[in-house]
Amino acid sequence: MKFLVPDFRIWDMENLIIAQRVADNFAHTKAELKEFVQIPSVSADAFDQKYLTESANWVAKRATALGLETEIINLQTADGKVGRPAILAHRLAEPGKPTVLLYAHHDVQPEGDLSLWHTPPYEATEINGRLYGRGTADDKAGVVLHLAAIAAADPGVGITLFVEGEEEIGSPTFQDFLQTYKSRLAADVIIVADSNNWKVGVPALTTTLRGVVQLDVEVAVLDHALHSGMYSGPVLDAVTIASRLIATLHDEQGNIAVPGLLQEDKTVVDYPEADLRKDMGILPGVQLTGSGSLTSRLWTKPTVCVIGMDITSTEKAANSLIPQVKFTLSLRVAPAQNSQEAADALVAHLENNVPFGAQIKVSVNECGPGFAGDTDSEVANLAKTALAEAFGVEPVEIGVGGSIPFIADLAEVFPQATILVTGVEDPDTRAHSANESLDLGDWQKAITAQALLLSRLGQ
Repeated sequence: MKFLVPDFRIWDMENLIIAQRVADNFAHTKAELKEFVQIPSVSADAFDQKYLTESANWVAKRATALGLETEIINLQTADGKVGRPAILAHRLAEPGKPTVLLYAHHDVQPEGDLSLWHTPPYEATEINGRLYGRGTADDKAGVVLHLAAIAAADPGVGITLFVEGEEEIGSPTFQDFLQTYKSRLAADVIIVADSNNWKVGVPALTTTLRGVVQLDVEVAVLDHALHSGMYSGPVLDAVTIASRLIATLHDEQGNIAVPGLLQEDKTVVDYPEADLRKDMGILPGVQLTGSGSLTSRLWTKPTVCVIGMDITSTEKAANSLIPQVKFTLSLRVAPAQNSQEAADALVAHLENNVPFGAQIKVSVNECGPGFAGDTDSEVANLAKTALAEAFGVEPVEIGVGGSIPFIADLAEVFPQATILVTGVEDPDTRAHSANESLDLGDWQKAITAQALLLSRLGQ
C-alpha cells in the first residue's frame, strides 16, 4: 500500500485534540497499568501459569471494550508444544485504508531477589514521576500504550492487536503462531512496542537489533575428582582450562577475537563516555573495553559473555581437582550477519582452541536472527514526525544491542509490511532487574505519538 505524506501544518488542531484526549484519559490509563502490574504473569515454567491466564483475560476484556473482536489463543503445535495464552483482536479497516498490527507481550520476568527491590514488585508504586514494579515498562506499558492509543486516535485504519504471553521465555511457539494465523495477522504496518527511547525526554526509533546465539560448553579433563595435593601439577583442573578457553574469545583490547564474526562500526549517534558510565553503573577505575564508537560496541559489533557456570561454590570447596565444568555463553551477532553462520564460527573457535587437549562438547541452544529496518520509508517518516511533535524534540534513530528474534520472523512472513520498533524504556528502566520502572511523562508522550501515527495512517 502506498502512503502519501501530506503537509503536517494542517494537523495542528488534530494534534491538540488527540493530545487532549490522551491527557484527559491519562489518570485512568495509569490506574489501568497499576492494576495490570498487580498480576504476576511470569511465563517461566517454574511459576504458576494461572496468572498468565488472568493477565490474558485482563487484556482481552479491554480490547473488547474498544470494539475489537477478541480471542484468547493457546496454540498447540504439531510437535505437541502448547503456547502461553495470546490475545488476537481485530477491527476492520475502512475501505482503501491500511491495516496496522500492534504487538506487545503480557508476560514478565521473575522478580528475582526481593531484598533488592525498594518497593513491592507487584504493587506499582509511583515515586517522583516514575512507576516502579515488574512489568511497568517491559512490557505491560507497551500493552496499555496500544490500548490507550487506539482509544485516543481517529484512525479509520484496520487494527490487529497481537499480545503474546511467552516473549520472556524466547517465544517458542511464535513462528508456528505466525504461520497458523498468517491471514489474520497480515498488515501494512507493524508497530512493536518493546524497545527503548534514547533517554528520558528524547524518543527513539530502533533501526537495528543484534542477533543472539546461546550455547553450552562442557570441558572435561578427568573422569573423577582427585586430591589436589596428591595429583595437581600434571593436569590442570577443568575450571582453569575453561577459563583459558574463555580468555581466547577476546583480544587485549577486549574486542571479539573469533574468526568469521562480522564486525560493524557504522553508527553515527554519539554516546558520551560519562553518560555511559553513569547509565551502566560502571565502578570507578574500571576501564572500557573494545574499539570503535561506543554505540557500535553496544549496537552493531558482536559481543560474547559468560552468563552461567556450573562450579563448586566457595562454601562447598574441597581440596580436589574439579574434573569437568559446564558454562553458558551468550553471543550477540552483528545485525547484518546470519546467526547460524555466527554460531558455527563460535563453535569452531571453541573446538579449535581448547587448551591441553581437554575434551569439549558444545551445544547450541538458541540461534535468533538480528534486524535492520528501513528508516527512510514514508511510514517511518510519519512515525518520526509524530514522535517529534509529541515529545517536542526530534527522535533519535538507535540500535539496540539486545535481540528480539521474532521481529525478523515478522519481516520474513510479511515482507511488504513496514516494521516500526518503538518503546517506552530509558536508561533508568532496569528491565529484567530489580526496581524496574517507567517514566510516566514519556509514556504519556509515547501514547500521544502512536495515536497521532494511527490517525495519519488513516488519512
